[in-house]
Amino acid sequence: MDIEQARFNMIEQQIRPWEVLEPTVLEAMSSIPREVFVPENFKQLAFSDTQIPLGHDEVMLEPRIIGRLLQALNISQNDDILEIGTGSAWLTALLAKLGHHVWSIDREISFTRQAESKLNQLCIENVTLETADIFDNYQSQTQYDVIVVTGSIPLSTSLFQELLKINGRLFVVTGSTPLMEAQCITRTSAETWITENLFETHIPMLKGAPEPEAFVF
Repeated sequence: MDIEQARFNMIEQQIRPWEVLEPTVLEAMSSIPREVFVPENFKQLAFSDTQIPLGHDEVMLEPRIIGRLLQALNISQNDDILEIGTGSAWLTALLAKLGHHVWSIDREISFTRQAESKLNQLCIENVTLETADIFDNYQSQTQYDVIVVTGSIPLSTSLFQELLKINGRLFVVTGSTPLMEAQCITRTSAETWITENLFETHIPMLKGAPEPEAFVF
């Protein structure tokens, strides 16, 4: 496989047609080598428009979805970013390139360890990795400019919204199979948020996310 041609095709045939045109996003997605973060047995799919299994019932999201969410979040070099779900860490690396610092949390220690190795390989230093469950009484003394939730949640929750600074942006996918909505939520004041629906999609549920109560007859 001609890796550079495949990378070019990924940008031109998958990401741009999905209306991802922001130059900083396209440059980041071209320069951070996706193939480094793909599991060895799926290297042939590194630039494909498909979800790639990572283990633990998690996946690496399609490049076009990553492009759309990065563009919607409008990340600046001064932004402090919280990523919930490290996964493959390709998105972690992209966030680190676009923003000031990334705090990335994952439930699976194997993902944290793999991420540390791959980020070190690329000399990416503005990332703090943590193995934790965001839903298990997780305490944060910090608010963030940007929050990215990499798994879906069935119900909207104020947990992530409260962690935003004023003018902070949250990317989250809400809903249940087969209908899920990717959203960008902006905190406009201490008590108000506005929601922009971006696109319909389907991604695995974030482990530990609150589920709707079953209706009992």
